[in-house]
Amino acid sequence: MAWVGATAGEIARAVRRGDATAGEVVDEHLRALPAADAQLHAFREVRTVPALGEANVIDDLPDLGGLALAGVPVAVKENVPIAGETLWYGSAAASLPPAEADHEVVHRLRGAGAVVVGTTRMPELALFPVTDDETAITRNPWQLDHTPGGSSGGSAAAVAAGMVPIAHGNDGLGSLRIPAACCGLVALKPGRGVVPADIGETDWFGMAENGILAGTVADAALGHAVLADSGGRLVGRRPAEPPRLNVAVSLRSPVVGVLPDTPVRDAVGRIARVLVGLGHSARRADPHYPPRLVKATMARWFAAAYADAERFGPETLQPRTRRHARIGAFAFGHGLVRQADAERWRDDSLAFFERHDLLLTPVLAGPPPAARRWSSRGWLPNVLTAVRYAPYAAPWNVAALPALTVPAGTRPDGLPVGVQLVGPPGSEWLLLGVAAQLEAAAPWPRHAPGYPQPES
Repeated sequence: MAWVGATAGEIARAVRRGDATAGEVVDEHLRALPAADAQLHAFREVRTVPALGEANVIDDLPDLGGLALAGVPVAVKENVPIAGETLWYGSAAASLPPAEADHEVVHRLRGAGAVVVGTTRMPELALFPVTDDETAITRNPWQLDHTPGGSSGGSAAAVAAGMVPIAHGNDGLGSLRIPAACCGLVALKPGRGVVPADIGETDWFGMAENGILAGTVADAALGHAVLADSGGRLVGRRPAEPPRLNVAVSLRSPVVGVLPDTPVRDAVGRIARVLVGLGHSARRADPHYPPRLVKATMARWFAAAYADAERFGPETLQPRTRRHARIGAFAFGHGLVRQADAERWRDDSLAFFERHDLLLTPVLAGPPPAARRWSSRGWLPNVLTAVRYAPYAAPWNVAALPALTVPAGTRPDGLPVGVQLVGPPGSEWLLLGVAAQLEAAAPWPRHAPGYPQPES
C-alpha cells in the first residue's frame, strides 16, 4: 500500500499491526514531499534526518498497541516550540533560537507515536489570514493563485496536498477554521482549557487555541483526542452519534456591511437541508452581535500584536506588523482590552445556546484572496481583506467556545467552501459527531484535485 495519501487512522492501524513500519511510512512521505512543496511552499523546514531517526525509535518500541498515532507523519506550525528547532513566528525577523523542549501539544503528539516531519509557514506573528513572507508565498493546492488562508496556512496546504495526513495549527481569530475552509478540510477550535494553549506572550488575551487540521472527521477526532489527553492512549475513540438537535442557522455577519456571497449562502443552505434530512431541526436564528463585540475583538487583535512584537523588537518586523503593534500599544495602554467585554459576550452566547443546541454559519464571506506578497503591502489593505473575507470565526474566540469547520462542497470556480458549527462549552465531541454525520451524508474529497503527487 502507498502510505502517502492514507489517513492518519489507516497509518496508525497498519503500524500497530506490523503491516508497515514507522520508518517506511515516514520515508515515503519525506520522499514525496519536495515535489508538492516546490509548488505550495507549505513548509518552513523539513526535518528529514531527525524524523527518520524518530521513526526508527518508534519501530524499536516493544509495544505499539496503545499509540493512537503510531508512525503518523505530522507537521507543526512554526509558532510552538519543538526541541532543537528554530521558532520562526512567520518571518526571519521574528525567529528565536532553537527550543530547548517541546511544547506540550508537541509532547502529546509524540507521546501518541506521531513523527514531526517539519514546521509549516504562517504570516508574521500569526496576525493575518493569508500566508507569505519575504522568502515565499504559500499557495492553495486547490488553485495555486489563491491563498490557503492563515494563519495556519502552511499546515492547511500540507494536509490538502497529502504531504501529511494531519497537521497542527492554532486559532486566535479563526486561524484553524479559515484555512480549513480555504482548503476543504476539517478543523476544530476547542473551547478554553480543553487543549493546552501557551501561544505567544498572552494566548492572544485568552483567544488562542491549539488544534488539528485534517481531511476526515475521524482524523480530526483522533488528533483532537491526543491533544486533549496527555496519555495519548486513545485508540478507537470515535465521535458518538448525536441526538436530535435544534440547530440555529445564521448568515448574519458579525461585521456590519460584510455579506456572504451566493456560493457561501448556498453552502449554508445545503448543509442545513442535510441536517434536516439527518433528523435535526435547522431554523433561521441570528445571534445578536453587539457593536462592543467588534471593538473588543479588534482591541485584542491589535494588543496581541503589541505583546508579541515586544519580544522581538518591533523595529525588525514588517511594516504592517509594526503598525498593528503600535495601535495595539495604544489599545492596551488605554485600557481597551477589558476582560469584562469578553465575559459579557460569553454570557450573551451562553444565553443563545440555552435556546439552541448548535449554530450553523459561514466561515468565509467569499473566496480565498489571491496568493500574493501580502507581507509587503500596506497595513490597511491587509486589515480590510481580513475583515471582509473572513468575519465569522472571531466571535467564538472571544467567547472561548468550541467551533468547527467542515467542508460543504465547491464554489462555481472550483474552490472549496466550508461552513462553521459552533457549540456551548464542552461540545467538542458533539460538534465532531455532527461533522461525522455530514461527512457520511455528503462526502467530500480528502485532498485537492491532483494531490497527493507521486514521489520525486
